[in-house]
Amino acid sequence: MTIKLLAVGKTDHKELQTLISIYESRLQHYIKFELQIIQDIKNSKNLSENQQKDKEGELILKKLSPSDVLVLLDENGKQFSSLVFSDYLQKKMNSGIKQLVFAIGGPYGFSEEVYTKAQGKISLSKMTFSHQMIRLFMVEQLYRAFTILKNEPYHHR
Repeated sequence: MTIKLLAVGKTDHKELQTLISIYESRLQHYIKFELQIIQDIKNSKNLSENQQKDKEGELILKKLSPSDVLVLLDENGKQFSSLVFSDYLQKKMNSGIKQLVFAIGGPYGFSEEVYTKAQGKISLSKMTFSHQMIRLFMVEQLYRAFTILKNEPYHHR
C-alpha cells in the first residue's frame, strides 16, 4: 500500500518543512509515502469561500486515481488514540487497498464534491491548528503508527 498526503498550499516556515522532511524520511522505512502539495489558488481574494473550496476541490480530485481511498482531515471527523490509529492503518493495509490518500484542505475546508468522494474523515484534535502544522502532526502520527505496529520503542505504551 502507498500512503499519500495531499495538502493545499505550500509550507511557509522552513523549520516546519525541515521537521516534516525528517518524518517523511523516517516513514519511508515502513511504507511508500508521498506528500503532494496542491498550489494555492491564484487570485483567491476575488473568490467567495465556496468558489475557493470548489476550485481546490477540483485540484484535489484530479490527484486521485479511481481505486484510491480518500480520507479527509476534518474537524468533524473521528478521533483516534495513536494505538487505535495504528490498528486503523493495519486494517487498511490488510484490506488490499492500493493507495490510501489523506487530504488536508484549504482555509475553508472541502467542497461538497470532495466530501462526496471521501470514504472517511479523521480529526486530529478538537482544537484548531494551522493547515501547515497539521501536515507535521499527520506525518508524525503516521510514523508513530508504524513504530507501534512494528513494536518499536518510539511510542511508549
